[in-house]
Amino acid sequence: MTTVLLLEDELDLREEIADFLQGEGYRVLEASTTEEFQSLLFAFDIAVIDVGLPDGDGLAIAADLREQRPQCGIIMLTAQSAVHIKLASLRDSSDAYLVKPVSFDELLAHLQSLQRRVASKWRLHLVERHLTAPNQHCEVLNDMETNLLQILAQHAGEVVTRRAIAAAFGVAWLEFDDRRLDQLVSRLRRRWLKATGAELPIRTDHGKGFTFTSEIDVV
Repeated sequence: MTTVLLLEDELDLREEIADFLQGEGYRVLEASTTEEFQSLLFAFDIAVIDVGLPDGDGLAIAADLREQRPQCGIIMLTAQSAVHIKLASLRDSSDAYLVKPVSFDELLAHLQSLQRRVASKWRLHLVERHLTAPNQHCEVLNDMETNLLQILAQHAGEVVTRRAIAAAFGVAWLEFDDRRLDQLVSRLRRRWLKATGAELPIRTDHGKGFTFTSEIDVV
């Protein structure tokens, strides 16, 4: 599911857009300030950003976002219709520049177009030992985390048993410490959640093992 973040200080408009997008199948996050936006920086695929904010410049925020996350989608939502501002925004950072009052159908059309670009898989880089999310957030992994994610990625969507994970670690099953594996997964989940505000797609199948629930490439 594509996640859209709305950075808009007008509560009624923000809620109206959020309700519309949720009805169209999007997961929607909301922010009314630049501080709230920054706390969700890696939790979305596409940002809809108001230009005129009480505590910041939406155009500057969009430019910073493009620099930090070049693959994400950016739509500006603004009352400023001046052509030179629109052209500067499209040249420097945004994918679309919509003038209020915005047509929800037009907004939806732009989101659907951007979806095709931002939709991507998770990637596990074995040599560099890091995991990259579809939103381009990247975390460096240690050896055990890399080994765990490698076997989960090779069987994405399927339950990988604890016995199979022990074998991937090169540890005999009778000598394997289940608690150490649980702690490894727990630490990895917590670190990812703290860094991104989003859940790592590793599901615990109690009594069996673990499943990586999203598409992922191993490179």
